[in-house]
Amino acid sequence: MTPSIKKAPVLLLVLGALAVLATVLVLSLANRAAPQAALPADARERLIRADSPALGPANANVTIVEFFDPECEACRAIEPDLMRLLEKYDGQVRLVARYFPLHANSVLAAGLIEAAAQEDEAKRWRARDYLFTKQSEWGEQQTPQTSKFLDYAANLGLDREQVQRSLDSTEVRDLVERDRQDGLALGVSGTPTFFVNGQRLQELSVQALEAAIEAALTSP
Repeated sequence: MTPSIKKAPVLLLVLGALAVLATVLVLSLANRAAPQAALPADARERLIRADSPALGPANANVTIVEFFDPECEACRAIEPDLMRLLEKYDGQVRLVARYFPLHANSVLAAGLIEAAAQEDEAKRWRARDYLFTKQSEWGEQQTPQTSKFLDYAANLGLDREQVQRSLDSTEVRDLVERDRQDGLALGVSGTPTFFVNGQRLQELSVQALEAAIEAALTSP
């Protein structure tokens, strides 16, 4: 029994290190973007639509536009640090969220988020966070995870019938497709992709994102 007890802390350390390495690898793979191409003439319009949801003041000095996929592991991995940066630069930074679906259940997940937003815009961000938290349950599935999303709706205190309508909604699908087309026009090929004050972030890391924020805050 004694050898097993001694090995347990070592095993936990190894597993912890592997988890950190896996997160770094996910972000590294997501960062393999093509070289930055010239933005289209209508880039400003395509970056932020009139109805694009935002977290933070409209008059913030820095605007981050994120093309994300609720089913994306790299999006989930960077989310806590992204929210930490918004808190750190409270009032100075605004986050604008755009969909860029890449997986089988991405659009359905967007339907849940949009249903939450219909009840209360603050619930949009709660639903987004909740989906990231539960991603291991519903992500990477090739069949529609509708029943899980309806269960999540109940857990979030959302109206089940309204969520069902949103999951089936043509309007939501059109919204997600519009975001995707905007992303493609802007050279987006993977998620998450960030633009800071209109400039695409070339290195996907928390450090690079914070450096871009600092640079934007200090630029004339």
